[in-house]
Amino acid sequence: MTIWAIVPVKPLRRGKSRLAEMLTEDERTELNSQLLAHTLATLKKTPEVEEVLVVSRDPKALAIARDHNARTIRENSSPSLNTALERATAVAKMYTSNGVLIVPADLPLISQEDIQKIISVGNRHKRIVVITPDRHKNGTNALLVSPAGIIDYDYGEKSFERHCERARKAGAKLEICTLPSIELDLDLPEDLELVAEEINFSFGAQ
Repeated sequence: MTIWAIVPVKPLRRGKSRLAEMLTEDERTELNSQLLAHTLATLKKTPEVEEVLVVSRDPKALAIARDHNARTIRENSSPSLNTALERATAVAKMYTSNGVLIVPADLPLISQEDIQKIISVGNRHKRIVVITPDRHKNGTNALLVSPAGIIDYDYGEKSFERHCERARKAGAKLEICTLPSIELDLDLPEDLELVAEEINFSFGAQ
């Protein structure tokens, strides 16, 4: 399966506000920038990913995307995450009849092997939804939908359960792909502590 990866990105200076007790605003901005760059580099080197599409209203995030030869969609307002993803999926469907893979920009341990594993699971059926939840089995950290558009996105609190239910109602094969490296996103101070020894980000404005 050759797919498009969609990466939604919040304004870099606004992301990770819950890490404010550990990092300054400039440090959080730099962290968000480096996480995005890492995610894009990982996706771009994965052969099964035909294109990477970044959707954001942050000019700096879009510039980082273009530096990594990713396609971009500039949001002019503040749409919900689900609305932004629907727009990005509509663009992807114009170019491909295969699936889309939604990946957030804050997975510090994501690897090419992780992405290939999800796509490999997605190859098992023509009509399939593959979900990797967060480590709390609450949110959705990776979501492969093939063909694109067979379910509506429903991100937010407890999105994992809702995406599972939407897949069942759509009559799609549902696969839960547990990948510890993708299950960990950076939202809370405890998350940063968990990966402090495995990542080497240089903080501070540049």
